[in-house]
Amino acid sequence: MKWFIASDIHGSAYYCDLMIRRFQAEKADRMILLGDILYHGPRNDLPEEYAPKKVIEQLSAYADRILCVRGNCEAEVDQMVLPFPVLAEYALMDLGRSLLFITHGHVYHKNHLPPIHAGDILLHGHTHIPVCMEQDGIMIMNPGSVSIPKEDSWHGYMVLENGVFRWKDLDGNEKMNWESCTAMKQMNQ
Repeated sequence: MKWFIASDIHGSAYYCDLMIRRFQAEKADRMILLGDILYHGPRNDLPEEYAPKKVIEQLSAYADRILCVRGNCEAEVDQMVLPFPVLAEYALMDLGRSLLFITHGHVYHKNHLPPIHAGDILLHGHTHIPVCMEQDGIMIMNPGSVSIPKEDSWHGYMVLENGVFRWKDLDGNEKMNWESCTAMKQMNQ
């Protein structure tokens, strides 16, 4: 199964459209959204073509293929308008030899790890910065942001296929991969 992983759309219909085009081009089976789907939040400027209602419409066509966790900008009202669950604080995925702990990142992150152990992976968004790092034997990964990248990063996403993670920009160019993350290679051996 091929997973498409994205975070922090923040209501941008423009970038949501580009993201969906990449989802289709990747021929991914399912999509993981790491929260902050509709609203930009008080710390961010409005993203290009800020149109939360349009984002709802864009994502609704893929409702049966989306696994989403709650970001710090999600509220109960969002669940009323989105046709897929958005209020789970985290999700777990068994990758065989490791556990993938999926969350937004405003609660669990490198400075506050969830109850997982060495060999597991913490996947989160929130910071808008792509990350692949090891801490205490736990891999920490972040796809960055679809609409509001920070610290000179790119508008991007990740894919997970056959146990390999790849970070890509919204043009489909690979920016980082499993092999380029030295600690990840060591963990996978």
